[in-house]
Amino acid sequence: MADAIIDLVGPDELPAICSLYNQIFRPARDVESFRRRFRGRYNVLMLVARLDDKPVGFFIGFELKPTVFFGWFYGVAPEYRRQGIASQLMDAVHSWAKQNEYESIRFECHNKHRPMLHLAIELGYDIVGMRWEPDRGDNLVIFEKVLHE
Repeated sequence: MADAIIDLVGPDELPAICSLYNQIFRPARDVESFRRRFRGRYNVLMLVARLDDKPVGFFIGFELKPTVFFGWFYGVAPEYRRQGIASQLMDAVHSWAKQNEYESIRFECHNKHRPMLHLAIELGYDIVGMRWEPDRGDNLVIFEKVLHE
């Protein structure tokens, strides 16, 4: 089990997050695409997981509505998976969201990303819906976890 350092980061870390994103997801995005998505968003949260000072995972999200925080993207570089880093990132997100008085966290996951589906269920998320993503031609599973029970 890896013992990653989870850092709360600012906009200056967007190039590192973008690089990680492009190792994990397709199609690739540039830093400006992240900046555009964050415009007008409240409480943008960016976390980077590091092992030996090397960025190996990330989480980015923002407020969906006053009581719900939305996890927009979240991932761990392929060669660092199955070491508990994703769980450590989500623990950090849950702590931050509770401290910022959110009642729940929501995120969407492509149906084909089985490890993430399993992790969400393991971490106590409920499936609250499905959405068709026409750009990728795939279903997204919508997960939500109530934080204050």
